[in-house]
Amino acid sequence: MELDMSADELKSALNRLRRAQGQLAGVIRMIEEGRDCEDVVTQLAAVSRALDRAGFSIIATGLQQCMTSDDPEVRDSAQMRARLEKLFLSLA
Repeated sequence: MELDMSADELKSALNRLRRAQGQLAGVIRMIEEGRDCEDVVTQLAAVSRALDRAGFSIIATGLQQCMTSDDPEVRDSAQMRARLEKLFLSLA
């Protein structure tokens, strides 16, 4: 299944990923500087949340496309449902 994201959806997902990338660079810098463990873990949690939100956004778009598809094989496919479930659970 090919994911077809609108310009707004794509921009939002890419912004989230870029934010996570920046946060991760900050975590690396913090570790290199010997910063406090609690601060590092807090920032790692923020990176994780940013990645999760980007992933969930992408999966939600895929689910929406499946639900609104005119092709009954796509909409009702147990195989497609299993693939989407696997993707969703990979982020959980």
